[in-house]
Amino acid sequence: MVVAVSSVLYVMTLLASGRDVQIAGGGLSILAPSGRSLLLFGMSGAYPVYVEGAWWTLLSASWLHGNLLHILFNMYWVRRLGPDAVELFGPARTVIVYTVGGAVGFLVSSTAGYLGVPIPLLHGASFTVGASASILALLGAIAHYGHRGGSRLIRSQVTELVVIFAVMGLLMPGTDNYAHAGGFLGGYAVAAALDPFARERFSHLLLAAACLGASALAVVLSLLHGALPLPSSL
Repeated sequence: MVVAVSSVLYVMTLLASGRDVQIAGGGLSILAPSGRSLLLFGMSGAYPVYVEGAWWTLLSASWLHGNLLHILFNMYWVRRLGPDAVELFGPARTVIVYTVGGAVGFLVSSTAGYLGVPIPLLHGASFTVGASASILALLGAIAHYGHRGGSRLIRSQVTELVVIFAVMGLLMPGTDNYAHAGGFLGGYAVAAALDPFARERFSHLLLAAACLGASALAVVLSLLHGALPLPSSL
């Protein structure tokens, strides 16, 4: 579902960009929607959240992507970590972790960008999109499971993946490391609150449905507020 919805929205942002689509830009920016198109569909960051008050973009941004390689890379990790999370937590709790943890990641990034928090190698974002905050939330949830259950195998695999994401975050320009860190911590906290060693309950299913509904509503709200003033940089 995540792959399908993210792909559809990616195509829609390309179509909404019109002639402003970046076919082949600098670096790895291939088939990139325009900044205005991404903002129209719910891009998050310090500007949308704190300047325009579009707090709902904390939910919509996880479903949007900045270029072709961006979405391919993120969907690979969704397909890799998603089934593991479902196996450990169940489908409903995985949806909750993915949605809420991602929102926490974007909240951390947007707040850091607004306040200008000076931490080396971390840079808050004025504008940010992508599923990576939610992906790191899944990893954070798996980390909690390994810690709580005492699994050395899971802990070692999580450590390896954390190192991989950290190195890639430092080497790849434009990576929102605040969102990654916030997503990981958010996923860990949500997993702790949901107690992965208890059975999934009907209330988890209802909460998961609410998370998906809120995410869809966030995209709709962004489209309805498309006439808001945009920064000249976009």
